[in-house]
Amino acid sequence: MPAAELDAEIAAGVEFWVYDDGGALKGVMGVQDVGAVDLIRHAYVEPGTQGRGIGGALLEHLARLRPGRQILVGTWAAAEWAIRFYARHGFQQVSPEEKTRLLRTYWTIPERQVETSVVLAKPAL
Repeated sequence: MPAAELDAEIAAGVEFWVYDDGGALKGVMGVQDVGAVDLIRHAYVEPGTQGRGIGGALLEHLARLRPGRQILVGTWAAAEWAIRFYARHGFQQVSPEEKTRLLRTYWTIPERQVETSVVLAKPAL
């Protein structure tokens, strides 16, 4: 992510957390408080270290920081691996109608992206 984009995300209230393995950055995840809910933003794990619990550790850390908060994550409907990852960590996919409402309420994305995305929630809505 370019520095200017990172600065803009931080200015918009996204807090970033990293997974550091002996000084090597292995994963990063951001969370944004948008009032009634928290949005998971920019969740990335270094490809060579995926499947080793790094993403799950970051999710658990963010949930501990915000106990009792509704957490939402949006992703491409075609990103089946991401949907499976979030489902393994207690997220449930919302209905298509609820997805559209949530994306239009909490995200600023093009209509085409609304059509091709899903939203997962924890706890379930």
